[in-house]
Amino acid sequence: MELNATRPDAVVPPVEITLYYESLCPGCRALLTEQLFPTWILLKDIMNVNLVPFGNAKELPEDNIFSCQHGEPECYINIVEACVLYAANNAAFPVIYCMESSADILKSAKPCLQLYAPFVKWQTIESCTRGEFGHRLMHQNAVKTQALKPAHTHVPWITFNGEYTNEWEDKAMSTLFNIVCILYKGIKPPVCTGALKKLDRSFC
Repeated sequence: MELNATRPDAVVPPVEITLYYESLCPGCRALLTEQLFPTWILLKDIMNVNLVPFGNAKELPEDNIFSCQHGEPECYINIVEACVLYAANNAAFPVIYCMESSADILKSAKPCLQLYAPFVKWQTIESCTRGEFGHRLMHQNAVKTQALKPAHTHVPWITFNGEYTNEWEDKAMSTLFNIVCILYKGIKPPVCTGALKKLDRSFC
């Protein structure tokens, strides 16, 4: 799943951020809701976000099931989010943010979908989650996660332009916005430089 927008400088590639996470991991939820989503809201013109819900889960091919760090509920929510990411596409990130910032992620899934991606029917997500296609999406996420180099040792695991460094990940926990501004090679948007947009005076 990739989320992008029109960029100020079309010649310069956007900063590619991929978050490998699991739905019930407190650290993953904090990074996604407190750093990644707010940064994306401000800098979506110069960054792409890819979300890969799988994390420390294990694929058990012999049983055709997945085993998750936080139990069966996490496995189910991971699949729900994978299906949302596929079905809602560019509208998916606000849905995932809405879910992950809620006290009850699963109960919030349907209203979050209706609010941010009303063109996707909840029945579509349910069918995907309970069917073979949802299982296939999770398998794809497993393959992506297992292909990481270096191999992931924890989640959240975040890469910038396909690369992982412990330094960038540490900084991402508190200053992800600054990292994106630094890594973008084009003309920095005003919000990166601290320049204020001049507004016409308005009276009521």
